[in-house]
Amino acid sequence: MSLKIRPYSPNDRQAVRNICCDTGFMGDPIDPVYNDRDAFADFFTRYYTDCEPENAIVAEDDGRVVGYLLGCFKVKSARNRQAWIIVTRTVPKIFGRLLTGKYTRASIKFLSWFLFKAAGETPKSVPGAAHFHVNMYKEYRTGFAGRRLIFPFVNRAAERGFPGVYGQMQVYEDRRAEKVFGRYGFKFIDRKKITKFKDFHDETVWVATIFKEFKPKEVPMPTVK
Repeated sequence: MSLKIRPYSPNDRQAVRNICCDTGFMGDPIDPVYNDRDAFADFFTRYYTDCEPENAIVAEDDGRVVGYLLGCFKVKSARNRQAWIIVTRTVPKIFGRLLTGKYTRASIKFLSWFLFKAAGETPKSVPGAAHFHVNMYKEYRTGFAGRRLIFPFVNRAAERGFPGVYGQMQVYEDRRAEKVFGRYGFKFIDRKKITKFKDFHDETVWVATIFKEFKPKEVPMPTVK
């Protein structure tokens, strides 16, 4: 495949939101689990696209955005600002849709999980480190494609003096993801079992934190052309 990696632009916002929803259920569309795509995209992408668009990167194939990396360098304020956006922008929309009966039973259950269980099923973060969220359509989920999205951000974080970068991702019982990221200097430092898909999927699913610590005077990894 021939991918173009480029900086995010405001025109990419809807494409990023579409990818988030089209892959939100373990690589498949989120709709059976949660039928409010607008709110789902808000939960996972809105802070990054609206507050730190300069730190986002997209992968484009033949003019179509097929993947993204959303990054955060404003590590001291990001959590509070993201919570403020959800409370003031997303929650009112959710209440309106609940009152008009637009939510399925599965959607109400997912929303309950998000509000009351998600925080407890989130693995630890790394204080002071930059972080990222990377996602792409299934057919582009190769180690090569992911590396091309991640390492421009990794190199920028190193240049800015961060102690390292971390991301959080869904993984399964096998250790394939751990081996892939281990080749690039990432370590799996924590993981938590998540229950949001238990009614739809028998296999145990975890969310893991991967972390790459920067050593003094570390030479950035070359960007793949």
